[in-house]
Amino acid sequence: MAFETKATIANFGGKLLKLQHQSSSTGTPMDVNLFLPPAAVYGSKVPVLIYLSGLTCTPQNCTEKGFFQAHAARKNIALVWPDTSPRGANLPGETDSWDFGRVSITGHSMGGHGALTLYLKNPGKYRSVSAFAPIANPSQCPWGEKAFSGYLGAEDREAWKKHDATELVKGWAGKDIKALIDVGIGDNFYKQGQLLPENFDKAVKEAGVKGLELRYQPDYDHSYFFMSTFAGDHVEHAAKYLFA
Repeated sequence: MAFETKATIANFGGKLLKLQHQSSSTGTPMDVNLFLPPAAVYGSKVPVLIYLSGLTCTPQNCTEKGFFQAHAARKNIALVWPDTSPRGANLPGETDSWDFGRVSITGHSMGGHGALTLYLKNPGKYRSVSAFAPIANPSQCPWGEKAFSGYLGAEDREAWKKHDATELVKGWAGKDIKALIDVGIGDNFYKQGQLLPENFDKAVKEAGVKGLELRYQPDYDHSYFFMSTFAGDHVEHAAKYLFA
């Protein structure tokens, strides 16, 4: 995949690269941001943490409001903020060999749901997973029901389960997951039953799965104020497994 560098910005001792590539599926440019910590700027190989944004967000949102870079710079972890819509680029470089041995994944809201499902559907691909206010049981909430009905059909609820973290974790019986989830008690979407982290927690416990840390944060909402407050904890969580 060929990328064009649109901007290079000094940031916390490292470099923030604003990149763009042409999507063959949409025929439009797509943006992705990459933060290289100090060690990577000077040529060292470093692990990477991928961040998946929520609905309607661009790579700029978390880059400019999440403040992950400060924590990642201290740990020498690279950060990637891709466009969260699936694309099939088929551009030169797509089949090149890359080292994906040290990769973790995180996300917010819809992106948090994506992070959980990617982790659960690809055992061993990601060292760890974390999520901020994820839509944890979409087949049982209004948001998910609307999306799944549109994409997968209203009648085929069995197909929905293949894209629902709460259903997927049931297949991990007896295994460990390396997962951190934060949810704000003041989040209106949590209060409305859109997130349902308690359903995910229940499924984890019933399956005998170990390794989930689910934290309910008093007063915090669904915004980047919430995310930026706990971004350091999520970078620390990723670092624990990326450098193990």
